[in-house]
Amino acid sequence: MSGNSVSLHRIIKASPEKVYRAFTEALALASWIPPYGFIATVHDMDVKTGGTFKMSFQNFSTGKNQAFGGEYLEVIPNELLKYTDKFDDSNLPGTMVNTIWFEKTSVGTSLKVLQENIPAMIPVEMCYLGWQESLEKLIRLVEPQIPDA
Repeated sequence: MSGNSVSLHRIIKASPEKVYRAFTEALALASWIPPYGFIATVHDMDVKTGGTFKMSFQNFSTGKNQAFGGEYLEVIPNELLKYTDKFDDSNLPGTMVNTIWFEKTSVGTSLKVLQENIPAMIPVEMCYLGWQESLEKLIRLVEPQIPDA
């Protein structure tokens, strides 16, 4: 963590293709991206360079929704996602930029996350904690190998 950005790295025991799918399929993304205590809804998602998305997180305790969306700045399937995040709430101004790298390793995927331009009113530690929780949930989604019966 530094200034208004967070950076995380995880080694995940799943292929880059499977991990990438978790970022680019709406139902999968909604299952792991919200931190604990929140529910996500993906309203729209067009994963391609220049495409856009719209999501919201609902605080399960209070029921309050926080909507946000953005644009995919760069998409290289199974290797890179770079996209913006902008809150609908005018009290949270600015545009964050998220860059996600997927690299094949001998045991699965090296996943690197960089979130930049976090609005000043959001504690960077909260973003870092949120990403840690989300990545725990991502790992629990993609690492199991469950065969069809």
